[in-house]
Amino acid sequence: MDPLPDHSLTQASLSPPRHPATVATIDLTALAHNVSEVRRRIPPGCHILAVVKADAYGHGAVAIARALMRLDVQGLCVASLAEGITLREADISAPILVMGSLLPTERAEAVAQGLTPVLSEADQVRAFAECVKHRTDPYPVHVKIDTGMGRLGVSPSEVGGILRSQYVQGPLRVEGLMTHLADADGDDVAFTANQLDRFRSVAQECRAEGYLPSLVHAANSAAILRHPSSHFTAVRPGIMLYGYHTLGSNKGDFQLSPVLSITTMVVQVRSIAPGESVSYNLSFRACRPSRIAVLPVGYADGYNRLLSNCGTVLVRGQEARVVGKVCMDMTMVDVTEIPGTQPGDEAVLIGKQGTRQISAADIAADLGTIPYEVLCTIGPRVPRICRPSVADVEESLR
Repeated sequence: MDPLPDHSLTQASLSPPRHPATVATIDLTALAHNVSEVRRRIPPGCHILAVVKADAYGHGAVAIARALMRLDVQGLCVASLAEGITLREADISAPILVMGSLLPTERAEAVAQGLTPVLSEADQVRAFAECVKHRTDPYPVHVKIDTGMGRLGVSPSEVGGILRSQYVQGPLRVEGLMTHLADADGDDVAFTANQLDRFRSVAQECRAEGYLPSLVHAANSAAILRHPSSHFTAVRPGIMLYGYHTLGSNKGDFQLSPVLSITTMVVQVRSIAPGESVSYNLSFRACRPSRIAVLPVGYADGYNRLLSNCGTVLVRGQEARVVGKVCMDMTMVDVTEIPGTQPGDEAVLIGKQGTRQISAADIAADLGTIPYEVLCTIGPRVPRICRPSVADVEESLR
């Protein structure tokens, strides 16, 4: 009789260690620097409510949130219930503001997770009050005012009635009053000034009636940098935490440090003759004897297909142009002018190599979009690795 199979050796134990070729490195020292750039622009005592929605703009929400808490940020902002739950399940106990609109079926779970909702309709105020009416202590909420974004928010004329209502005087406690600026990074400051005037008028009316919440916030990253009058008692930095802005020529005196870099490696170098093609649909044909490096990264990893035949990466400290269509899992670059390129060489998609750098803003310019989109679309199969440790970052700040 044959012996029973030994199941003690699992597939996981038989598999070699995982060493992915493509990695996103998260520089927590750069994150700490960007937080300091926020702090030096806001008034003493002004709270920082850090925006970590969309997986912290592609950087990894849990790791970023943990680092931000160690950097004494007072709260976190997410877009959805699911994002808030992800942070709670990672034992992040900080205040978490859910800025998107909660569905009726999500309210009870938001309360169970201790998440702070943003309410943007009078009906939502009533419904949420009903959800928490049996609690002993009033439940904290923020009320959002639409001052010109044309998206979520109550009208300025409704705010006083909400703050005087039985719902807020009983089961709910409005701890925050907020708005969203539509054009804080625009060249014409008039629209932003008008939004801030509307918001300030509402806040003054609330203060006069004794209902002004402790957290009054309007400033996103652009407003933190360009509109000091928008800082109030809290700010909501997002993209600037990760090292970018959308201010164009209105950069000012600040210096942000990109937090994320993406590297991969050359897995093959092949020679092709004039007239031979690379990748799908014959969109690239060599006009000279060429050397083509194959990289194991593609649009499934977030390297946009629109970079076909126009993007660049860094190899051996030099720019290598993308040739042919970017594939789901592979991208090809021309290394004819980069002698010595061989399998195993590092290729930088975002970041520095030698004296050269490619940023998410550079890629966004090639795509006709903004750095937000480039960062947020980095795929989940690209592992995020934090360097250095949070403890080392804290030590460097002492």
